[in-house]
Amino acid sequence: MLLHVCFLLYHNASIFSLPFFFPVLEARIQQLQSDIVLDVQHAKVQLVNASKSGRGASSGKSPKNVSGWRTELLKVGQTGKGGGKDASAYKSRWMEKLIQEKTTKTKKLNLKLGIEDKPVKSRKGKLMLPGTTQKNILTKAGKKTASTSKKSKTLKNQEPTAIQADTMAGAPVAAATVPIRKAKGKGKASKEPAPEFSEARDQELAELERKTEAKAQELAEVEKLEWKLNQWAMSASPELVQDNSEARMYEGVQLSVHCYLEACVFCGDIDRAQRLLLTHHRMISRRNLLNIGLYNVMMRVWAKKGSLNQIGRMFILVEEAGLKPNLTSYCAALECMGRTPNCSPKVINRVLRQMKEDGLCVEELFRLCVFRQDERDMVLRAIHTVEPDFQPSINTVLHTFDPNNVDICHCQSLSNLPPSGESLHILAKELGNRVHNKFCIRMKSHNQMVDKLSHIYNEYAELLAKDSKDFDVLPRERWWKLEAEHSSGPSLLGDNTQWPHTVVVELGTYLVDLMVKHMKVNSDILNPANDRKFIPVLYHMYTFRSNKQVGFIKPHPILTQMQQDAMETTLTFDSYVMPMLCPPVPWTSAKFGAYLLTPTKMMRTVVGANQHEILLEKCQDADLHAVLDSLNQLGNAAWRINQPLLDIIISIFNDKGNEKLDIPPPNSEAPKILRYSQQDLATYSSAEKAHLKRELVKAKKKCSEMHSLRMDALYKLSIANHMRDEVFWFPHNMDFRGRTYPCPPYFNHLGSDVTRAILVFAEGKPLGPGGLKWLKIHLVNLTGLKKRSSLAGRLEYANTIMDDILDSADNPLNGKKWWQNADEPWQALACCMEIANAVRSPDPTHFISHFPVHQDGSCNGLQHYAALGRDVIGATSVNLIPCEVPQDVYSGVAQQVEEFRVRDSEKGLKIAQVLEGFISRKVVKQTVMTVVYGVTRYGGRLQIEKRLKEVDDFPKEYVWDASHYLVQQVFSSLKEMFTGTREIQDWLTESARLIAKSGNTVEWVTPLGLPIIQPYHRTRTQMLKGTIQDLSLQITHDSKQKPDTVKQKNAFPPNFIHSLDSTHMMLTALYCYSAGLTFVSVHDCFWTHALTVDTMNKVCREQFVALHSQPILQELSNFLLQKYCSGVSQTKKSRRLILK
Repeated sequence: MLLHVCFLLYHNASIFSLPFFFPVLEARIQQLQSDIVLDVQHAKVQLVNASKSGRGASSGKSPKNVSGWRTELLKVGQTGKGGGKDASAYKSRWMEKLIQEKTTKTKKLNLKLGIEDKPVKSRKGKLMLPGTTQKNILTKAGKKTASTSKKSKTLKNQEPTAIQADTMAGAPVAAATVPIRKAKGKGKASKEPAPEFSEARDQELAELERKTEAKAQELAEVEKLEWKLNQWAMSASPELVQDNSEARMYEGVQLSVHCYLEACVFCGDIDRAQRLLLTHHRMISRRNLLNIGLYNVMMRVWAKKGSLNQIGRMFILVEEAGLKPNLTSYCAALECMGRTPNCSPKVINRVLRQMKEDGLCVEELFRLCVFRQDERDMVLRAIHTVEPDFQPSINTVLHTFDPNNVDICHCQSLSNLPPSGESLHILAKELGNRVHNKFCIRMKSHNQMVDKLSHIYNEYAELLAKDSKDFDVLPRERWWKLEAEHSSGPSLLGDNTQWPHTVVVELGTYLVDLMVKHMKVNSDILNPANDRKFIPVLYHMYTFRSNKQVGFIKPHPILTQMQQDAMETTLTFDSYVMPMLCPPVPWTSAKFGAYLLTPTKMMRTVVGANQHEILLEKCQDADLHAVLDSLNQLGNAAWRINQPLLDIIISIFNDKGNEKLDIPPPNSEAPKILRYSQQDLATYSSAEKAHLKRELVKAKKKCSEMHSLRMDALYKLSIANHMRDEVFWFPHNMDFRGRTYPCPPYFNHLGSDVTRAILVFAEGKPLGPGGLKWLKIHLVNLTGLKKRSSLAGRLEYANTIMDDILDSADNPLNGKKWWQNADEPWQALACCMEIANAVRSPDPTHFISHFPVHQDGSCNGLQHYAALGRDVIGATSVNLIPCEVPQDVYSGVAQQVEEFRVRDSEKGLKIAQVLEGFISRKVVKQTVMTVVYGVTRYGGRLQIEKRLKEVDDFPKEYVWDASHYLVQQVFSSLKEMFTGTREIQDWLTESARLIAKSGNTVEWVTPLGLPIIQPYHRTRTQMLKGTIQDLSLQITHDSKQKPDTVKQKNAFPPNFIHSLDSTHMMLTALYCYSAGLTFVSVHDCFWTHALTVDTMNKVCREQFVALHSQPILQELSNFLLQKYCSGVSQTKKSRRLILK
């Protein structure tokens, strides 16, 4: 098919070589640097090309010469600390040799050419630096640039990019080997050579010029660096500053430059990367944007090539930029020395000594640095040259960026395109992320990390598979031990820079533009009667959404028809949305864990936000161990499918579904959308037309919702059916508040009642003496009945309905159908089947059960508030104080609201009279649950309105008035029942308001040491220029913008409670692991085997008491005062001193 062939050509030509990435990043960098004054994009500059090898001029072939440059470089690093010294201190033996070598070669060349060695004068008569030429940047027509010969290349022969134009404009030019003859009158450089040269001499000149072109260019660059270094030394030398990479690494220009350099190096275009770095370095306004990481990118390149000369030059650039080399810089230098045969031990000793003076130790090289391929071995070889007995003690800290293992297939994105089209922004983001994943794949493969990861993981999986489990050793510690045993080779540490969201979107837009322009199909492919011609497969169009014009990419109807005709019966998913068929990689750092190859972050955030990554990078590794271990405990729980229940659900799904049982019906069951002609509408009145329009909108909305629910159920059931015979795992990560979530988005135990019902533990445990009791109590809990009964009362009730339980298990669709009236019908049916199998076994105590039993918190948010405020009345309502029967806070609130209603009804309030008999636990539950998480009165009214609409007998005309009345009563009831809750909420809200008003975002640290920051900033609009369409991005997480005061203050109370909730869950998970329990959580709902419910309950209560035994609010107050108020007092004190 022509469509397939055209796409494969595009795919193979662009994706794997990534050349299209460069213009996107170049345009991005140019856009971010639009404030640069110097613009030579259209300037015509003639200069001599640098050597294609990208390697610098050699300062000598022997190791002694290397020793010379390194000696002086160390001296420069030392004097940079102590302030300014005389400029002569910077004239090293290496530089003197370079000058002498350059002078000697220039004299020899001039002697061959018969040229007198005279200094070149500028137009104003001032002598220029020796060995340099005069260069003219012309911006007007008619002016020409001085040229060395006809063979010199001009800017127009290069790629027409702004970056390269700036590079050429800023690059030093070495063309002093040929005299420039000036024309009379206007002093323009002549294009013809000097008249004394004969034709043979002219040919010799061209030949010699070609041979010495690279040398002359490199010598001029060295001299330029020397001159700049001397100028810097003669000025008041500032102290070297340790670059704050954590804070600057993610800034706009800097991040784009870093991505650009890595992409260039990855594709082998070293010259382009070097030109870009030098361009930014030579321009002061751009140099301020650079950090040590950007220089390190090029250092690692030259280290791979074994070019000590280039490494030395990079160190000079780092010194000139006022930066301080870090571990990666010294690692590159040592690697280069390890690759250099017969490298002088003196040079290596000086490097190690300089590291020590900079406060760095050799052990840190192997503990913190990122190694690729054989880099570690080369560094170790260099160190062994001077310290033969040195062996690094490995305590590896992993920071791996795991790429996706699935090849990019844009055809999949095309096949997923709905007939109505997709937003350009969404489609571009998806394609851009696929390209980034592919880039990460190649980087990991190129760095030879996959083989090492495979060996370590296989041994790790074998340890987990052993029957005798050692719960004293954590999975993280097992992994560290295995990595220490395989310390040679590349480190499992990916230092790939995350591409900025804007770059990803721009790249995706570029790809979409290519697809729209070049993907075509024959017009007669479906109907041979049509004329054959190529027509586009995709179209770009605009539509309106919420009064905003949105760009859409819509498939041609021919493509849609082709896809429908060739529709397969199977769905295709990316690997990262599927459960894992092997245990997850344990989290050992904030950037390494979960999937083997798919890139996964420990903390999921808003796309483009990086504040959380910066905080995590600043954390000490030991501070995150508890958080990492809890995630590992959740992810190591193995699952399998409850096949009998899955078959029942699929049968109902294929038989038009059942809305009551939460099985969405197909679109054929959706309400019909009536169509009216203009003649029919003419007979209706205005009110009737308005009614018809409302009904039409309602019908369309219903159809859309049904389609979405149907597709969601199709995805879940398809994945479950695919996994029916497998054992699988759900790797976990967390949001910025610390709440944990499974990584696979479609199918997991956090899903609906249907999804939870078809999941059981892969590991079975005998019920034991109390397991059957807990199964029965769990079943009653799922029905929603007996909320106010004790556990003994619930067990007694379960025994009285055993006939209904067994009938439900034996005849779920044709029997009494008792299970269908439960609050969670499918989980109730699954529990009925488990109880039936247990009671019919020879000995129920030895029955192997895989069924998870839940223990849910009683409005967990209110529990934390009551514990924080030591509120006895509130604590009693949420079961924090022992009672004869369990308390139900939702029923208590409903009862108090009913008392308020009776009082108002007696006063003659109409809406209170209408609500008689309609106030129930279900009506107020959601609002009560979410009040502690920041729901407003408006949001609460919408929740109650939705519940009232579900009551068939309630008069619909009173829904709005009733919901408005009830939300006020619910809030009043909670205020009376929980006196301390509102006071704590008010303090948190006011604190966040003051912090945001001062221009800061709210931060805090959980009791487990997890740093949290609220990424709510004022929205800014960023325009991305594109060939197909300009995109307007609404960015709410830009840390350079002022904080959003409203969001900061409203979100702080619920986010703080969420962080405490997650802390309690993590503590419970850790202690359950130590006790050998299988533990899984859905936020405040904890799951385990029926056998171990009692143990889990004990651990849960003990950890809640231990958590709230700490002075949480006092520690939070101290943290906020220290972070946000300490600077204020110092500022006031300094002001008083100034006034005095």
